[in-house]
Amino acid sequence: MSAATAKSFHQEARTGEKRDERSDGWSRIHDPRTGLYAVRIRPGEFYTTADKNEVVVTILGSCVAACIRDPRTGYGGMNHFMLPESAAGDWNGVSAAMRYGNFAMEALINAILARGGLRSELEIKLFGGSDLSSGSQAVGTSNADFALRYLESEGLRIAAQDLGGNRGRRVHYRPSTGKVDRQLLKATDGSAIGTAERNYNASLRKAPIEGDIELFD
Repeated sequence: MSAATAKSFHQEARTGEKRDERSDGWSRIHDPRTGLYAVRIRPGEFYTTADKNEVVVTILGSCVAACIRDPRTGYGGMNHFMLPESAAGDWNGVSAAMRYGNFAMEALINAILARGGLRSELEIKLFGGSDLSSGSQAVGTSNADFALRYLESEGLRIAAQDLGGNRGRRVHYRPSTGKVDRQLLKATDGSAIGTAERNYNASLRKAPIEGDIELFD
């Protein structure tokens, strides 16, 4: 039911939540308040499901996440990429193809098509691409621009988007329904976080939510 390039990262469960360690390497946390199981992904990962009780969760700084599904089947998922594109998928001498947008988009779309999805029917929503630091390297803008260009070149329409700005985001996505709960995190000092997304995520995981929540149906 799932597809990924690596195991998802683990976070401490809140009071009353129960962790479900699965044989496929993914960890789900059950929230008794909602009855849903959260599967958390980090940069370079993607997860797909048709389970009505699963929600895919990630935290974004300059990274971009694409939430894609086939509404006919309810099968879909989310990816999370750090950099726009690469011909070889090589990053600092280490093979890390899924951290690049072109590999991450193709992998997620192909996984959905392999389960009977139709390209013409795909529902696509984009999130992230914030520029969290005041430096000259606008990684977030580059990621967001790439995602938009990629979909345009592939002839795929965007159902919703929330890109750019200077705030981190927490995204909750239910592929079975297509609903996205996007929560803006408190403003963060980009210079303290660093320019690399791995540092953004380390800090953003601890950042409180201001209550700025928006639903994308």
